[in-house]
Amino acid sequence: MTYISTKSRKAVRGVLPALLALLACAAPVQADARPGDDRPGDARPGDARSTWLQLTVTPQESRTAAPHRALLRCDPPSGHARAADACADLAASDGRIDGIPRKDAYCTMLYAPVTAHARGQWRGRPIDYTETFPNRCTMEARTGAVFALDRR
Repeated sequence: MTYISTKSRKAVRGVLPALLALLACAAPVQADARPGDDRPGDARPGDARSTWLQLTVTPQESRTAAPHRALLRCDPPSGHARAADACADLAASDGRIDGIPRKDAYCTMLYAPVTAHARGQWRGRPIDYTETFPNRCTMEARTGAVFALDRR
C-alpha cells in the first residue's frame, strides 16, 4: 500500500495547473494564409499562390551523387539559390521551360548527363517537364536559372 504525505499532495496540486497551462499552450495553431503563401489546394488559375514548381536535378552517371531539389515560388521569389532569376526566366517564356531563350555558353564536351524535372503550376496552369541533358552546363544554357539549384 502506498501512502502520500500532505507535502506530496501540495506539490502535485501546484504542478497540475502548470501542466494544464502548458498543454493548453501546446495546442496546434493554424496560421492565416498570406498573399505570398503557396497553397496549391487553395489557389485559383491566375492567382499568385498557384505559381510553384518542385524542381529536381538528378545526375545519371554517378552512384553517389544525390538529386538536388528545391521548391521554387515566384511571389515573392524564394526557395531556390537563384529564385529571382529563375522566376524572371519563367515569366519571359510564360512558364514554358522549353520556351526559355537559350543562353550563349561555352560548355565542355564532357558527358555527365543530368535529368531535370519540374512539376507544379505556373499561374494555375499545370507544369510537368522532364529532359535529360549531356551535362549541367548545357542544361543551364537551355533552361536559364530554373535548374541552377546549387549556383548563386
